[in-house]
Amino acid sequence: MYKQKPGIDIIGKILDALYAHNPDALFVMSLMHQYEERGSLSKKQLEGLLAKAKKAENIPQSWLGTLEAIILKMPTRYKPVEPVVQSPIYQKDEESGVLLRSILEKYPQHKRVLFLRAKYDNNETLTAEEIAELKKFIKVLKIK
Repeated sequence: MYKQKPGIDIIGKILDALYAHNPDALFVMSLMHQYEERGSLSKKQLEGLLAKAKKAENIPQSWLGTLEAIILKMPTRYKPVEPVVQSPIYQKDEESGVLLRSILEKYPQHKRVLFLRAKYDNNETLTAEEIAELKKFIKVLKIK
């Protein structure tokens, strides 16, 4: 059993009061057992304990308020609803691909365009200057 911080044990008192109210409640007995073994309860278990405690008349409101404060201090863990699908980091610019293909159809040995196509095929980003250069080649070579 873990050592609790010195002070008033509100969760233990609430568990004892609920057990005294209804000794046959399995939920309360299982929470008491876990609380004695581990020394703590999860946020969901504490929320269930609070719901049970609100139904019982013999539990003081100050204890309920303290339990609510304990629950609010605990972190809420969220599970992702949908699996995260990673999109590709780089998406090819189709316009650049068309420009490269049209130049290489007419001039298949153009070294600068071959270099840019290799860069394009390796999923590297073509800069604005390189795209402007391709458009300039189209104009100079009078393609299209």
